[in-house]
Amino acid sequence: MEWVKTIALSVVVALIITAFIKPTIVRQQSMSPTLQEYDLLIINRLLYKRGEPKNGDIVVFQSNIKSGFGQDRLLIKRIIAVPGDELLIEDGLVYLNGSLLDEPYLIHGLYTDGKSVEGETIVIPEGKIFAMGDNRVNSMDSRDESIGLVDVDEILGKAFVRLYPFNKLRLLN
Repeated sequence: MEWVKTIALSVVVALIITAFIKPTIVRQQSMSPTLQEYDLLIINRLLYKRGEPKNGDIVVFQSNIKSGFGQDRLLIKRIIAVPGDELLIEDGLVYLNGSLLDEPYLIHGLYTDGKSVEGETIVIPEGKIFAMGDNRVNSMDSRDESIGLVDVDEILGKAFVRLYPFNKLRLLN
């Protein structure tokens, strides 16, 4: 009977933990050099239930792009602009609310292609964010019409710790 109690308690604890956090594996190079393919992340699933997304947060969100299994793909990107922000991508540089955005996480000298939003000031509407990968040359993100602005409701959580590889274990943001 004791082992049944132990198993039941373990299941309850596991369910509670997975309600708050979720392990996620990076499956692309779009966040390089910050994150690498096969990094294991833990995302906080409750953070945006109680608070608002912030510029610079690394988030996991549901996209409308289908995976090989017909399911919507999860994407990992950095929030660049939140509701009310004015965003301009021009001549390879990103401007937020009229000021050049400081992006120390990018590889020095990396050019940001504006794709469908080049030279156009965008005001981010309520309930939406603008997200981009740190590897701007190899990232399908809000600059692409197939992704566009991301609904805040589609955000599954904020990446807050990299667990693996162990030699790169650290808090994110």
